[in-house]
Amino acid sequence: MYKYPRLIDVNAKSKIFRNKEKLLIIGRCLEIEHPDIIEEFVKQGYGVLSVCIEAEHVNMVGFKLAGILARGDYKEVSVLTVDGSMHCTQLHWMIEEVFKILGRNNIIRRHFVIYKGKVFEVSPRSVKISRYLYKINKVINGGTVFNEQTKNR
Repeated sequence: MYKYPRLIDVNAKSKIFRNKEKLLIIGRCLEIEHPDIIEEFVKQGYGVLSVCIEAEHVNMVGFKLAGILARGDYKEVSVLTVDGSMHCTQLHWMIEEVFKILGRNNIIRRHFVIYKGKVFEVSPRSVKISRYLYKINKVINGGTVFNEQTKNR
């Protein structure tokens, strides 16, 4: 049923992606829900690895990805998930965290989400800000920290 290997299961220098310049980390459910979208990325030369954060802890997946990146020569690492999934959002945060730890700024990081059947690219800055509820609240409320409902609590 599933075509793409789980990131957590592959060797860090697997022949599946060792000759690829671009890696695409996908939410595993996309293989069933949006296989046509994944194929478009494959046509663009991406090596695809899947992750289900409901089944695998983000720290384990991040550590494995760090090992892959340390041993390979990649120009780009991207993430593709369903927008709004509380689990898949962690994949976007994980990529940013792995790059922070590795200190590798020479690899392009891209974040893609599927919303209503269409692919949208999201900036790394948006991913970073999405981790901070305080900052999001401030943006939503026009620069103020609290809105009228939360002031009185």
